[in-house]
Amino acid sequence: MASNSTPFTLKWGIMATGWIAETFTQDLLTNPATTRDVHDVRHEVVAAASSSSQQRAQEFLVKIKAPSSAKAYGSYHELVADPEIDIIYVATPHSHHFQNAMLALEAGKHVLCEKALTVTASQAHKLVEKAKEKNVFFMEAVWTRYQPISIKVRELIQSGIIGPVYRVVADLSVGNDKPDGTVSFADTNRMVNPDLAGGALLDLGIYSLTWVFQTMYHLQKEKEKPKVVAAIQKYHTGADEATSIIVQWPQHKSQGIALTSLRLATGVDSENTAGPAIRIQGPGGEIHVTGPAYRPLQYKVIQKDAGGKIETVDFSIPKDPERDWGHGMFWEADECARCIRDGKKESESLPWEESLVIMEVMDEALKQGGVTYPDLITTDVFDAQSPLNTGKR
Repeated sequence: MASNSTPFTLKWGIMATGWIAETFTQDLLTNPATTRDVHDVRHEVVAAASSSSQQRAQEFLVKIKAPSSAKAYGSYHELVADPEIDIIYVATPHSHHFQNAMLALEAGKHVLCEKALTVTASQAHKLVEKAKEKNVFFMEAVWTRYQPISIKVRELIQSGIIGPVYRVVADLSVGNDKPDGTVSFADTNRMVNPDLAGGALLDLGIYSLTWVFQTMYHLQKEKEKPKVVAAIQKYHTGADEATSIIVQWPQHKSQGIALTSLRLATGVDSENTAGPAIRIQGPGGEIHVTGPAYRPLQYKVIQKDAGGKIETVDFSIPKDPERDWGHGMFWEADECARCIRDGKKESESLPWEESLVIMEVMDEALKQGGVTYPDLITTDVFDAQSPLNTGKR
């Protein structure tokens, strides 16, 4: 293990140059020591790649103020072939994740792949099998799990403060309803475009399920496969515009309700006036998590016998004063570095098996709702020359 005086350095390659890649890479470039008091690991951005052009990758590196040593590649194949890169961050749309992550795994790289991990559970199983075969680290980039608030809430539940958790209701929805019956995303937008595995569930509902799973299934000593009942409202493109899922664990007497919609916002006025996004309920009380499910900044503990007293705890996202930046994705990057440093192939906070079960739940929900996607993005057969890997149509 590296001593505090010599932090372990993880060298990153960034696959794709969109908004999520910008946000994550800027977090990588913050100083761990001064931002979040992390002294055992650090991060280096070695290269970024765009499937459209080298120039696009170069513009990305300039925009995020990457070090001058960072290389720009005009193809994903060049990126995964770079011997200086330890880990690839897959920041493409989830329609592309299977082919892109497999390209990196085949090259023997560690991989952090954005959520939703894949379009189908079958694809996710294939990625895990490949990671095992190649003996590399592989993780779904569910940043919320690594935020201090999530860690604290899981610890509170394990302390027994509200007793066994019997029900969790979690929502992540956005208010994009328009008077003409459409939503304010163009039909080509990744949020509603079936060619990009669009829809509320895979983009937003994954966070609702994250809270359901990290507060119940993740903490089960004896893991129980859940039963799934789903209701889906389809948009005119064929993607889901609203999805409600009940996840049931009969042996644990527990149920989770995961909600998502493109027409109604979780926080109607962006001030959390409408109450908690997540309610975690036990016989001894409730934990309310306030704010958007992907990055909440407050929880409240309401105990049955507290006489109406509420404990409120606030969190903040630390900023790097030099870069004036901090989004909250750096904690998952630190987890990757520590796992790789310590020779671990998966994270204890989000093991492969749990990512697979969540994908199976979403698979089943989409099936019950009759949502289908094109063969190009649902196939579980790897093709290095797939247009998803080369950018060619």
